[in-house]
Amino acid sequence: MRGAVLAACLLAGAGAMPAAAVGAAGAAAASRDADTGPVLVGTDEWKAMAEAGARYPLFARERARIEASVRAAMDAGVVVPRPKDPGGGYTHEQHKRNYLAIQNAGALYRLTGDRAYADFVRDTLLEYARLYPTLGPHPAGRGEIPGRLFWQTLNDSVWLVHAIQGYDAVRAGLDPEDRRTIEEQVFRRMARFLSDETPANFQRIHNHATWAVAAVGMTGYVLRDEAMVEKALLGLSRDGEAGFLRQIDRLFSPDGYYEEGPYYQRYALAPFVVFANVIERNEPQRRIFERRDGVLLKAVDTLAQSSYAGYFIPINDALLDKGLDTAEMVAGIAIAYARSGDARLLSIAERQGRVLLSPEGLEVARALAAGEAEPFVFRPLMLRDGPEGDRGGLALLRRGGADGQLLVMKNTAQGMGHGHFDKLNWLFYDNGRRVVTDYGAARFLNIEAKAGGIYLPENTSWAKQTVAHNTLVVDERSHFGGNWRRGEAHAPTLLLFEAGEGLQIASARMDGAYEGVAFTRTQALVEHAELGLPVVVDLLRVHGDRAARYDLPLHYAGQIMKVGFDARRELGQRPVLGEANGYQHLWVDAVGEPSAQTRSLTWLLDGRFYTHHFGASAPTRAILAESGANDPEFNLRREPVLIQRMDGQSQASFFAVLEPHGEYNGSAEYVTGADSRIREVRHFRGATADVVALTLVSGTELALGIAHYPSAGPRHRVAGDGHAYEWTGPYARFDRPATARRNGSNTQAKNAQGKKRP
Repeated sequence: MRGAVLAACLLAGAGAMPAAAVGAAGAAAASRDADTGPVLVGTDEWKAMAEAGARYPLFARERARIEASVRAAMDAGVVVPRPKDPGGGYTHEQHKRNYLAIQNAGALYRLTGDRAYADFVRDTLLEYARLYPTLGPHPAGRGEIPGRLFWQTLNDSVWLVHAIQGYDAVRAGLDPEDRRTIEEQVFRRMARFLSDETPANFQRIHNHATWAVAAVGMTGYVLRDEAMVEKALLGLSRDGEAGFLRQIDRLFSPDGYYEEGPYYQRYALAPFVVFANVIERNEPQRRIFERRDGVLLKAVDTLAQSSYAGYFIPINDALLDKGLDTAEMVAGIAIAYARSGDARLLSIAERQGRVLLSPEGLEVARALAAGEAEPFVFRPLMLRDGPEGDRGGLALLRRGGADGQLLVMKNTAQGMGHGHFDKLNWLFYDNGRRVVTDYGAARFLNIEAKAGGIYLPENTSWAKQTVAHNTLVVDERSHFGGNWRRGEAHAPTLLLFEAGEGLQIASARMDGAYEGVAFTRTQALVEHAELGLPVVVDLLRVHGDRAARYDLPLHYAGQIMKVGFDARRELGQRPVLGEANGYQHLWVDAVGEPSAQTRSLTWLLDGRFYTHHFGASAPTRAILAESGANDPEFNLRREPVLIQRMDGQSQASFFAVLEPHGEYNGSAEYVTGADSRIREVRHFRGATADVVALTLVSGTELALGIAHYPSAGPRHRVAGDGHAYEWTGPYARFDRPATARRNGSNTQAKNAQGKKRP
């Protein structure tokens, strides 16, 4: 091991050469510092924070907050209970409070010089030294590898990542015997348990292992144990097939997208960037932040982009209330800014309203105080998935910044065990709200009354099932038969992504979700002066080798204003839609008879109206339903869904337009634009392409031509309504004023844009 530790050792050796007493004393001090001084944050860095921190309001405010928290913990005394409770229980939460208190008290000792903080860290860790050797598997152990302090090893790793930071700050000031006791009975034992004794977890390519290798590696640096560090970096065999470096290489795409999705990217971000920061301090020659073209710094930017109105996009297993202000993102933004100098990140930090008590936090606080922040621009993006960027991707079609319009097209890979069965799913955000929704996870984190805060049975029976998402369901079965390991073998093929002025478009194809069925989806965010706000155009084409039942759900948020089709209301009772694969959790409220006509549903959400115009190539039923059936423990939220159901077809097309419009102001008591500005939506199919045409109330026509295959060469011709649409390329937009439409003519695309995605 080199870096700061080696430099300190060399300095100590140089100081020992003179014979003078002063030189010898200096050498002894340097030697002690080399052996026990802080290495996760250097001595000089602590001094700089102590001297300058008060000058910067954000840093000073965080220090005051931490001081109040730690003083409260000290007043309560050292409390280290024997583990017995699952997540959310008393012992679980107390051990969480303890690791934060240890970390923060260590920081305050360095910032204030107050010995009471170091004594508190010492006394708490000595209690753990008495307890930890007596522990076996946690009595409420969860999964194949229960923890010792907590019910799963993941939480033990998190404890160690935090506690070792506090210990590093006070280590030099401890009595050698106390130091030896703490290190042998707590830190070495824990590091051994998390690595050699639980290889099935440590060797994984997974966020649980990320926390474990970070914990062991940081402990290795503090204890000057090179072998421990090498195991963390390269895996137990030190061959690079596992460990931290392998995880960087396998869990992120070249764009910095994390395989399990934004929610778990947020959770894994802390150990990735915190441990990388420690590596950079101690072994800068590894150039860890340059690895894979700086993918860890890209991951911070990508995670910020994967948010709307401050909250992360909740795909796969995700809770809806996690966002940019989480502790992991605070760490990520500070470290990324300190390493990159990207002033856009400062505007995220300003929104967070807090910083770390670290050199990186000080730098963020200084830059914000100096007014150096630049706007973080939320922009349209295709975030490729997979280590090589060839496993699908997350399309973000965006207009209007952080809380304008965002169309999310989930064309990503499975996402391992936390992935949902929702290939080519989509979400839509507008006006600061979730409009077309994803349920996320069925879980109440750390609430003991809800199964101790773990994922609930309904996470499997409902939240992961395909019908709980906005994508194709065949014969009431979920993608891959609900088997995520099968899903890992199949990823969507990206066909098209382009973000131009007035039109953004993405397209992907899915094979393998169902045997003998392939489906292609194209979605566009389209602007037009007469519409006021962008609309979503959606085209889903299905190719099956046999007749089947096709369901296409749309989960939405809001109160229904108008049902634009005849439907039988279920007033006397609420029948359940099905028996399995999520259908058993849907109450039926109304059913429309099969129709080949384009229909509509209008709802109101937070002062804005939304009309969903929908149709298909064959007659479909329209089913209005709500989640919450067969839920005896009341674990599910009650949320509405519209389902189009087509029976007896093998080839099918579904088309739709989602239109935001108007305003309802209950305070001022006015309503404007409550009616749709779209008079008609039609679908025309040609030999090589489709057209979705919108006729506005003025008679103006806006149409989108979509090729079946995204090659740039073929010329497409689609006939419909007495004229033809012609273009070359993967897609084209057609704008035809009312007068031209009345006269009738072939329509040439004036802006046939788009390129095949490389």
